[in-house]
Order: sequence, then C-alpha cells, then structure tokens
Amino acid sequence: MKDLQNFSVAQVEGPAGALHTRRGGNGPPLLLLHGHPQTHAMWHKVAPALAQHFTVVMMDLRGYGDSVRPTSDADHTAYSKRAMALDAVAVMQHHGFERFGVLAHDRGARVAHRLAVDHSERVERMLLLDIAPTLAMYANTSQAFVTAYWHWFFLIQPPPLPEALIESDPVRYLRNVMGKRHAGLAAFAPDALAEYERCVQIAGTAHAICEDYRASAMIDLAHDRADIAVGNKLMQPLRVLWGEHGAVGQCFDVLGLWRERATQVSGSSLPCGHYIAEEAPGRLIASALNFFNPNDPSIKGNHHE
Repeated sequence: MKDLQNFSVAQVEGPAGALHTRRGGNGPPLLLLHGHPQTHAMWHKVAPALAQHFTVVMMDLRGYGDSVRPTSDADHTAYSKRAMALDAVAVMQHHGFERFGVLAHDRGARVAHRLAVDHSERVERMLLLDIAPTLAMYANTSQAFVTAYWHWFFLIQPPPLPEALIESDPVRYLRNVMGKRHAGLAAFAPDALAEYERCVQIAGTAHAICEDYRASAMIDLAHDRADIAVGNKLMQPLRVLWGEHGAVGQCFDVLGLWRERATQVSGSSLPCGHYIAEEAPGRLIASALNFFNPNDPSIKGNHHE
C-alpha cells in the first residue's frame, strides 16, 4: 500500500510459523494489532503519523493477512489469544524490543488483553479500540448485540458449515461484515479494501477465522475465568476508545467493564463506528500520541476527548 511504502517488510518466525510484519519510524516501540476480517493494512491512515514519534511495528495476526494459518485441534488451542500473544512477543523480540506499548483493534485488542495479562512485564501501556472484555460481552449478550454481531455466533459453529459458507464467496462475506456497519464500505480506501479482499481469499483463511472465534468462545473464556478466580488484573495504564455509533458502546458499559479487569482505565467514545482507525484517524492519532507519550511537550493539547 502506498501509505505504508516507507515501512520495511519482514517475515518473522513465530511459534507456529511465519508472521508478516512491517516496521517504520523512530522512538519508543509501539506494536499495532489489527482486527477481523482485516490485516495490518487497516493502520495505513494512522501508522505514518505515529512513526514520527515511535518505532511502529505492525503484524498480521496468525490466520490473517500474509501470516501463517496453523492447523488447530479440538480445543482450538492454536488460535487461543494466549498462543497469539506469544506471536506478538516473538515479533517484538525479533525487532529488538522487550518492552513496548500496544495499540490494538477488535480481535487484535483481545490478543493484546491476553498479552498484557500473561506478559505484563512487556507491555508498558495499552490502547484498545472498540471492545469490552470478551467474557463480559458473552455474559451480557442481548438481542441487540446478537443482531449486530451475528458473526460471533455463526463462526463458532462446528466445522465444516461456517467454513463452507464463507469459502463459497469470501469477498461477499467480508463486504457483508464490514459494509453493514455504521459507515458502510465508504470508510475504506480502495487499496485497503482490495488488500482485505485478497487476503480473505487465501487458502485456509475461512477455517482460521472460525478457529479464532471458536477459541474466543471456549478456551479463551476458560483463561479469562481463571484470571478472575485469582484476581489477575491489568496493571498497566489502559485507555479504551469506542465508536458512539457502534454496537459495543451501545450495548455495553465499556469503561465499567474494563474497570473490573484493570486498575488504571481511561477512555471515551468517538464520533464514528467500529472501524476507528479508518473512520476517525485524526482523533485516534491525537489520543494515541497523548496516551503513549504524555510527557512530550510537542504533542500536549492534541488529545481529543
């Protein structure tokens, strides 16, 4: 993509295989994690501005983009957020970083949550976009949420039905999921949308997507319940942003739910839908600069909340 042409590309060997990454900029390290059904290309409006202040590392999650699509088992362990968090650790170690900030959206934000719990010494601070904790969202499901997030319940059905339906027309699936939200497909730059469409057609993607969601509804919930049972909470500064026109903010008390799982929480809604990085990039950039580098006098006053 043209917006990311100044970011170098590297294939990093992770625990399950090759992970596609891009790196650019200088300064403190900042890891960016994308959501479903996208790739690291979702950051194309945000990453160049952040790279003026940070060393930005983007990666395609396993199962997405040009990263590995490992085979899974009956417990969906290969797509647990615990396994995916280990990918993130491997990527940042490859790029020379033991401790870093994390900016993450959607599925990537769920990986980031597990990363910050399991590897708290690595995550300095974290900004999550348009999610509430997974367990809380399942436990507080309403008809409004199910209607908006129907894919959560479709993708977790046993194979091979969800995979077969997606594979019958992967682009139609992607355009339906992304286009039916607040801003429609107009929110996505043509070259970004073309990249998402290319990657969703790669062999094995449908199964990987389903396994990601099956893991979230099964093994990931077991990990979350275990954390709650022993009182594990996020200790890092956490900021959460959500779209005021999105289902997460409309169906859940986002700040309240995160305050049950973290000790230092701030955040607010933004005037957009689910895809914050592409619908409201300027506001996201300002908030990220303020949050990840609060002592830099050159960016004070840029925080839009």
